[in-house]
Amino acid sequence: MKAPATELMKSASMPVLLALLMVLSSLAGCIFGDDENGSNGEVLAVFSYSPSSNIRANDTISFDASSSTPSNGLTYRWDFDADGTIDDTGRSAEWKFPTAGTKTIELTVSDGTKSSSQSKEIVIVEATAIAPEADISQYADDEDCSNDALDENTHIVVWICEMDKSKTDRDISATTTVILDASTSQAGDSSQYIAEWNWDLDPETDKDNDGDSENDVDYSGETIDWSNVAPGEYEVNLNILNSAGMTDSDTIKVYVSYAGQWSDFEMGGNTSGNAQTLDFKMDIVYDKDKGNTIRKAVGELTYPQEDDDCNTLPGATNCRAKLDIYAINEEDEEASNTTGKTLDQRTEGDCDEDNNDCVHLTLSSYMFSDTESTYGDGEWIFQIRNEKVNDLQVESFIIRLHYR
Repeated sequence: MKAPATELMKSASMPVLLALLMVLSSLAGCIFGDDENGSNGEVLAVFSYSPSSNIRANDTISFDASSSTPSNGLTYRWDFDADGTIDDTGRSAEWKFPTAGTKTIELTVSDGTKSSSQSKEIVIVEATAIAPEADISQYADDEDCSNDALDENTHIVVWICEMDKSKTDRDISATTTVILDASTSQAGDSSQYIAEWNWDLDPETDKDNDGDSENDVDYSGETIDWSNVAPGEYEVNLNILNSAGMTDSDTIKVYVSYAGQWSDFEMGGNTSGNAQTLDFKMDIVYDKDKGNTIRKAVGELTYPQEDDDCNTLPGATNCRAKLDIYAINEEDEEASNTTGKTLDQRTEGDCDEDNNDCVHLTLSSYMFSDTESTYGDGEWIFQIRNEKVNDLQVESFIIRLHYR
């Protein structure tokens, strides 16, 4: 008796099915395995939108979820009106809000196993709202510490002048107060007013960890006194908000330079075989990341060519004076000095060449950068050195730190 045809077909297909299952089983790790973009990785919803501020009713807003992780294999669900329903899908989307108010946006991403959501609030203003205009008033001191007029029409330029320093006070530690004035800012139109003036004094650092380094609130107010400002180069941001909910910002550079003068003091003589020295300490800032970089540091030394009370002590060949300036960095490395300037070359600046020697030591900004061939910033010393046996009088020593 013959078997039915259907039974013959089943018996014939069984070996094939078994073989196929064995093959699929051996390939299961390849076909269904997880790679670096698979579901074993972190699933994180991240989105941004543009424009990011001053969004009016019926403006088109572009949403971008390309920073979500993993970068492949995700589905995207957008809820633009906080009603729990899906309004759009895809990595990017566009949306308009017909009315003003604070809107909540939610993005949910999924890799099929795990999901993640991110929500953000967006402020939508009336369609007729006018943006304000932020403006920081520029100004400069009338003169620098040498009574030279300052011509400045872009930045804020301030000099700290300590022109009567004592020999016992040879550290430069003075600070100043910088006035920041936003009173020339405009509200937008006559029906609006400025509700907030917020100042960010360090736009490179995100102190409130909101992802925007330029909107921290260090001071608030239309005009403020920024106190204890050390010599340096600074960038300041102003962020204003008007009564219509619109914002604007302005940025200005602030340059604080320094000059200190020590007058009419004496340098001891080299009577023990060692040069007599006086150290003057100063902080030098060279931070390219924050844009705070000194332009140059200058030491200006003026002394009589011959002291009134000079005498030919043993070991002294004559009464002709010679003093030098040395520059020493924080690591005690000597960076430069004036010893190579001969006596007839010591006529720098506004010098009374018949009676005085005038010698300057200028350190350019590149010397303070952090490279193997330079000396870095930090605490530096300008040192006056007397190699002569006689005591020598100093008429004046001036240190200038130029940040502008």
